[in-house]
Amino acid sequence: MNDQKRGGLPLAGLRVVDASTILAGPMLATYLGDFGAEVIKVEHPTGDPLRNAGRQKEGKSLEWKLVSRNKKPVTLNLGKPEGQELFMKLTETADVVITNFRPQTLKKWGISYETLSARNPGLILVQVSGFGVEGPYSDRPGFGTLAEALSGFAEINGYPDRGPLLPNLALADQATALLGAYATMVAVYERDHSENGKGQFIDLPIYEALMGMLGNQVMEFDQLGILPKRMGNRTQWTVPRNLYQTSDGKWVAISGSSQPIVERILKAVEREDLIADPKFKDNQTRLQHAEEIEGVIAEWISRHTQTEVLARFHECDATIAPTYTVEDIFKDPHFQERGNIVEVPDGDFGKIKMLNTAPKLSRTPGRIRHSGLDKGACNDEVYSKLGLSKAAMNELKKNEII
Repeated sequence: MNDQKRGGLPLAGLRVVDASTILAGPMLATYLGDFGAEVIKVEHPTGDPLRNAGRQKEGKSLEWKLVSRNKKPVTLNLGKPEGQELFMKLTETADVVITNFRPQTLKKWGISYETLSARNPGLILVQVSGFGVEGPYSDRPGFGTLAEALSGFAEINGYPDRGPLLPNLALADQATALLGAYATMVAVYERDHSENGKGQFIDLPIYEALMGMLGNQVMEFDQLGILPKRMGNRTQWTVPRNLYQTSDGKWVAISGSSQPIVERILKAVEREDLIADPKFKDNQTRLQHAEEIEGVIAEWISRHTQTEVLARFHECDATIAPTYTVEDIFKDPHFQERGNIVEVPDGDFGKIKMLNTAPKLSRTPGRIRHSGLDKGACNDEVYSKLGLSKAAMNELKKNEII
């Protein structure tokens, strides 16, 4: 890691060049930046596509402000030789480079892992892609939506009487970002504790991150020949587990993943007599009689308001939670006390609220120093450290390199 330390953050001194676009790669860099890594965000002079994503306020992308928090944005045209050489210089002092360009594109530009590591042997290059750098699909373009289908997730998501269902949030991209941050820190640790101090290449296809969440379904197909089915809000692992509507039209979520909890749930719905029933004595028998026990719970909840249901379950120490809107999240005292939403400085609107860093480290927690900055906001700072004069930068800008 670079020797520069700042602000007491645990990853201070780790230098990251984020040359990826949209979400999976950029969020990977964001998680590192939250804990102190210096993240230089490289985008084309015309701007990253993320700047036009999602809802905007006064022409400014709120998505960009979230994903590009704590980063130093610079503009750079990697499609031109001058831009490629400048990128090489930028990566000479980097610990990590993140990209989601297709492998053949990087080779065409002359900025493959082999080329970069020849000038910086300790470099770790994270290659985010739809399908990986090897295999029949490696040259195909791919986004998170495709991964959500190809990984098997969409096929098991939804209700039995309807078709496959995609998530309405960037599930695959976020999963990839988290897995990528984990893999990056593994590679950094290995490099810093190895005798040769060499970095390595990380092949991070989006579909693998989500496929890894299928759990034991691969083994069940291999050993039992079972194909999982769409089950709505239920699962094949535990009963009861569902969303239930209350008498005032609201909803609560319940999960009985252990026998003591199930017994408390039955007590909460005033059916302690079912605890000794052989049909519900353990999870395996409950799975065979799911409709019956789910019906008992749903019927009791339907006769009470959400407030009444929550109070009763808390009284019995049974697991339950209300379904929340974002407005509810803002109001909840638990989230307020834990600081799950934080107000951060913003160059356009003064201050802006967003989700705070997670998880919480006791000695060295992460921190959001600022929201995403304007395009090229750190050109002077970053490029001057590479020895470029103001006149040289103006010439590069004139030639559409930066």
